[in-house]
Amino acid sequence: MYRRLLVVILLFLSSTVVSQAQDSTSTKPLVFLMKLDADIDPRTNRYTELALEDAVERNADYVVIEMDTYGGALNDADDIRTRVLEFEKPIYVFINKDAASAGALISIACDSIYMAKGASIGAATVVTQDGAAAPDKYQSYMRSIMRSTAEANGRDPKIAEAMVDQDVEVDSISTEGKVITFSTSEAIKHGFCEAEVKGLDEIMDRSGVADYDLFEYELTASDKIIDIFINPFVSGILILVILGGIYFELQTPGVGFPILAALIALVLYFTPYYLNGLAENWEIIIFFLGVVLLAVEIFVIPGFGVAGISGITLMMASLILVMLNNDWFDFSFVPEGELTTAMLVAFLAVAGAFVVMFIGGVKLTESRAFKRIALETTLDKADGYTSNFKKESFIGKTGIAYTILRPSGKVEIDNEIYDAYTRGGYIEQGTDIVVIAEEGTSLKVKAVS
Repeated sequence: MYRRLLVVILLFLSSTVVSQAQDSTSTKPLVFLMKLDADIDPRTNRYTELALEDAVERNADYVVIEMDTYGGALNDADDIRTRVLEFEKPIYVFINKDAASAGALISIACDSIYMAKGASIGAATVVTQDGAAAPDKYQSYMRSIMRSTAEANGRDPKIAEAMVDQDVEVDSISTEGKVITFSTSEAIKHGFCEAEVKGLDEIMDRSGVADYDLFEYELTASDKIIDIFINPFVSGILILVILGGIYFELQTPGVGFPILAALIALVLYFTPYYLNGLAENWEIIIFFLGVVLLAVEIFVIPGFGVAGISGITLMMASLILVMLNNDWFDFSFVPEGELTTAMLVAFLAVAGAFVVMFIGGVKLTESRAFKRIALETTLDKADGYTSNFKKESFIGKTGIAYTILRPSGKVEIDNEIYDAYTRGGYIEQGTDIVVIAEEGTSLKVKAVS
């Protein structure tokens, strides 16, 4: 039986090797198919980059982009356009429905344009999140790159410009006040489409390629996981873990698990957005600057003041900004829905973190797992235990407030620094103080009147 099993395995492996060898020695042209069927944004930008890199590695002879999009972010569309223009092998686009706005720009960058029956191309006016026309500086830039892209591929630059600007008139094609949007037949007539086709086979037949190998590009498992982590629901959970982990680590310093969970959640939160081009370096730096300010407030200047509030504000701002495709706080092209979603996710996560902190914290300290790592034994004063670091009484001694006491802080007495607290009031830094009581390792002080 074992011999039969071994023979089956060897036959399977040999057939796999033979098939791979046959694939590697295939003389057929390789057609690489990728799809752009969503809004043009950092995710599709990265998808295009990965796809074209894979096409180069596979030594593809032709790349075909199957497109259906209403457009998207101008900066991402420009990146894709540049990538397409610089690609060494022929890139064809098959518009099976719509190639509007940014989609039109990418299509014009391709070597050949093919369209399905009922498809359209054009309407490339730059609009803001509310659908209104963007300021002229954006329209001017779009007109420029549409014109230069059309020129690079032998298409009429004035028609490409008229797809953006309603004030550009093209004789017998457009009228003032309307941007150009071509149907399939109109695009063929004016040189913005090679032919109406039903699918890939017709495209390749027209290119003189009757027999070919096809590879359909899909994201790898790791890239699909990255897409999962930029889901707003998952982002909200990660924010909750980040904030909760920091809180519990401060409550039980030295345990290690809460801060480890927070760090892992932080990496899982920032990395997918960074790889997709949403998280900029400065946005991540803002978060860690907020952490530093919060740490300064907790460990250096006890209490809760400007540094702490500023730190929390910066951390929250960073967590929100990385979800949005903004340009240095310019939200003109960020859809209103995305802005609202990002803020809602962040604030719901904060609310959830507070619930976990104040309700879950109690259950955590009572759990068996926590009791295994936490010290439960107490040394009570009633049992004769005391704590004192002083060789002599400090009651009546005078000094100055080394930090602000609100109500706790540090004081300086005889050139030594000690922990101290007040009866509830605030004492400003540098104020003369007198010790009125001793409590363990802390001194109770008041301001000298």
